[in-house]
Amino acid sequence: MTDIAYLPERGVLEVAGADRVAFLQGLVSNDVAQAVPGHAVWAALLTPQGKWLADFFILSDGARLLLDCERAQAAMLVQRLARYRLRSQVTLADVSESLHVHAAWGGTPDVPDAIAAPDPRLAEAGWRVLAPRVLDGGATAADWDRHRIALGMPDGSRDMEADKSVLLEAGFDELHGVSWSKGCYMGQELTARTKYRGLLKRRLVRVRIEGEAPAPGTPVLRDGAEMGTMRSASGHGGLALLRLEAMAGPLTCGAAVLHPEPAAWMRLPEPA
Repeated sequence: MTDIAYLPERGVLEVAGADRVAFLQGLVSNDVAQAVPGHAVWAALLTPQGKWLADFFILSDGARLLLDCERAQAAMLVQRLARYRLRSQVTLADVSESLHVHAAWGGTPDVPDAIAAPDPRLAEAGWRVLAPRVLDGGATAADWDRHRIALGMPDGSRDMEADKSVLLEAGFDELHGVSWSKGCYMGQELTARTKYRGLLKRRLVRVRIEGEAPAPGTPVLRDGAEMGTMRSASGHGGLALLRLEAMAGPLTCGAAVLHPEPAAWMRLPEPA
């Protein structure tokens, strides 16, 4: 049975016009040319210094690119992208009221009038579905959140901080959110340097929570020393940004105890 959940906190931006692919290609972390009907791309917009600002799925219906993004970031994204439009033949519009974002997992969704593509991060993640109406698919946004956290995947601003977070800390390399071959984009230099010089010191890691889930931003401690911070959570699972030496738990976080359980897809350095 396929579970389909409407995600009310997500919105959709339309990027249309003859130069739509070339326009986004120089701005975001992944290869926009790979976004074609039936194939989505996960990408991020970075600051010139290489820090995360937003991430989104890029889908296509053949005539336009559709960015499945955080609804609260839609206006900011339109404003920032418009700065770089210059003479490009591109139009930008928030179409969140006419296309509704859903996640589907456990099977292939059958929604004939929707724009759908497999989630490009992990096969187990399922599908992204943009539909002209809200679908009743038997699941909720909370169900999707539990599924996402069980897979160890980040959820935008719930797990990353604007102007602070580095893509590779949040798994964008392993989860296919960065192209290493497409050419230049804004923030590329820091992203490449982080990868090729092995500069990562922290990772966003799945944790098992004993006790009540701590609030986002709560410090994670070991013997009184700060090891990181708590990010999103659902029930007894969550994600925490941890120093690499903190992977062997347990750790304390507020009144809870955290047990790091890195997802199988995550590539971590061998212990010294």
